[in-house]
Amino acid sequence: MNAELKKRARRKAERPIEILDAAFEEFAKNGYAATRLEDVAARASVTKGTIYFYFETKERVFDEMIRYKSQAFFPELESYAGTLEGSYSARLRALMVFVYRKIAEDRPFRETLRFLIADGSRFPDLVDRHYDEFMRPVIDQFRMVIEAGVAAGEFRPSQASTFTEIVMSPALLLTVWSLLFGTRRQIDVAVFTDASIDLLMRGIDTSR
Repeated sequence: MNAELKKRARRKAERPIEILDAAFEEFAKNGYAATRLEDVAARASVTKGTIYFYFETKERVFDEMIRYKSQAFFPELESYAGTLEGSYSARLRALMVFVYRKIAEDRPFRETLRFLIADGSRFPDLVDRHYDEFMRPVIDQFRMVIEAGVAAGEFRPSQASTFTEIVMSPALLLTVWSLLFGTRRQIDVAVFTDASIDLLMRGIDTSR
């Protein structure tokens, strides 16, 4: 394959991602109902027909955009989780700091949550899949650390240690807070994270 053909093949492979990135910006700017595929096409520098070549409908564009933006977090999360060491208390603290910071700083996560809150009733299957493909894997990372800590005797068995979804609650609050108040009522993420960790640890750490 000559250089020109390779270039064309690479551009073809990259085009769906460029369309989804453009769709994210348009949906974030206008909301689902007001977003037109013509505007997505213009932002992506393609024709509307090109969008339909890759995605049959506007609904499919929205669906795939949510999945694409949600999945981008996992390679970094899994890589970081693999480096955790020390006591299980230290591992849980480090994982909470990492996840809370990433979520607080991650615009795609905030906007994805906004999309799901605003239009979730229109796409119930998408909401369910977002839980299965995003929320549950994050929760499972916390669950593995907590269950190992219980087995090692560092954490006490309790509702706080078995209902690990509660560990994600502060992260979701950070996101909702940002959506509601933006920069008008900012939270100190570091202090908020320390307070959340302290509250959880008082419920499960056997040394407290």
